[in-house]
Amino acid sequence: MSVSVIIKWGGQEYFISSLSEEDTVLDLKQSIKTLTGVLPERQKLLGLKVKGKPAEDEMKLGSLKLKPNTKIMMMGTREESLEDVLAPPPENDDVVNDFDIEEEVIEVENREENLAKIARRVKEYKVEELNPPREGKRLLVLDVDYTLFDHKSCAETGQELMRPYLHEFLTSAYEDYDIVIWSATSMKWIDAKMKASTSLISLPFLLLSCTFC
Repeated sequence: MSVSVIIKWGGQEYFISSLSEEDTVLDLKQSIKTLTGVLPERQKLLGLKVKGKPAEDEMKLGSLKLKPNTKIMMMGTREESLEDVLAPPPENDDVVNDFDIEEEVIEVENREENLAKIARRVKEYKVEELNPPREGKRLLVLDVDYTLFDHKSCAETGQELMRPYLHEFLTSAYEDYDIVIWSATSMKWIDAKMKASTSLISLPFLLLSCTFC
């Protein structure tokens, strides 16, 4: 019994009806080469699968159970097209080799504009001290968003936004650390978030409340 397929490639359709069920996938690829000029090893036939895997070249077409005029999309490139792409570019004396130009690399933390910002922050920033630091204690800085509170959740109240066992964690950490609450938002938003969470802002183990924006 004959096999007829339509190969879609390069915006065109190629009709093949000269094959039989005893012919193989490789025979099909050879017929495609005759029509398109794409070598069999360059061809990728989309949708031609057996049990979810691409059909092997030696597989007979009859085993694929193809319906008459089945459309198969092919991906592939002619050799001459590949040669044009892979050929070295023509020499051009006007091209400048950027790698020959040495440029001093300055680390981000050492750039003048960033150093100026830091100096301004140090000079102008006001830290709100809630409780005095304790001698001999290390400092633990905690961010409000996504550390103390889960702002990606669907919670509607500050109490629901709090991480599980947040009070227990802060109480345990306070034994060895003074604690700073930090946020990239303004101080008024820190106050609002903390007050919405059962008055965390008034707990005795909070040392400072800081913003940097």
